[in-house]
Amino acid sequence: MLTGIHVAFIGGDARQLEVIKKCIEMDAHVTLIGFDNLDSKIPGAYLKELEADSFIDVDAIILPIVGTDDEGNVESIFSQKKLVLTKDYLVKLPKRSKIYTGMAKTYLRNLCDDLKIELIELLDRDDVAIYNSIPTVEGTLLLTIQNTDFTIHGSNAIVLGFGRTGVTLARVLKALGANVKVGARKPEHMARIYEMGLFPFHTDDLEKHVTDVDLLFNTVPQMIITAKVIANMPSHSLIIDLASKPGGTDFRYAEKRGIKAILAPGLPGIVAPKTAGQIIANVLTNLLTEQTGDRGGK
Repeated sequence: MLTGIHVAFIGGDARQLEVIKKCIEMDAHVTLIGFDNLDSKIPGAYLKELEADSFIDVDAIILPIVGTDDEGNVESIFSQKKLVLTKDYLVKLPKRSKIYTGMAKTYLRNLCDDLKIELIELLDRDDVAIYNSIPTVEGTLLLTIQNTDFTIHGSNAIVLGFGRTGVTLARVLKALGANVKVGARKPEHMARIYEMGLFPFHTDDLEKHVTDVDLLFNTVPQMIITAKVIANMPSHSLIIDLASKPGGTDFRYAEKRGIKAILAPGLPGIVAPKTAGQIIANVLTNLLTEQTGDRGGK
């Protein structure tokens, strides 16, 4: 249970509603900031403005999957007001407080470092990232079907990156009958790709492997699908970039060549917000329960 713990949510999307619901069910005191346009009130939650006094007795701040942008802005689909998280607000937090988010950019990391606030990035956890790969891959399949006039079965598909999402995506594409190549760098990843019955190659050799590609999926958060790579691709190819903004694709050159390229980060929150929210809620409430225990033992 979360009895006696004060949790403040700042911004977010439909996924946050599942986390809020779970926290209330576990008897947390819940404050909502940036939720003034909700269709209906959430019983057991209290609306507040983004101001320093709102954080005086907060044990945990819950931010959206992408905590802030590089200027401290926090996105919220439930408010038209601008939410900017600054040091002036966070200095009011008790020393025991923690900040939870999916992934943090440099601004948020520096802010927490300056104020000695513990920052927990949930997407760094294997359990969250692996569970999250399921709605990500389902959303990727939806985009693929919507933007092609051929079947996944029998197509030549390339997956770049063999992390948590890359593994799930490669496995599902193979199950659907695609001819799957996977670009990776680590020798152990190459071995696992081979063991799975897929074709491994080093990402440095990507230009050589795209000459007959139909579907190119990227999970690598750096520029990897360059103009040179795109120049070697057939014009009918589809690129779906799952990396966080700005992705790893030269979108300008793809458009110039007439190749459709889609940047699609955050698919779980778009295609399956309820499931994605429940994944976060279950892990987060476990962490908050541990935090409550740590506080009680001090």
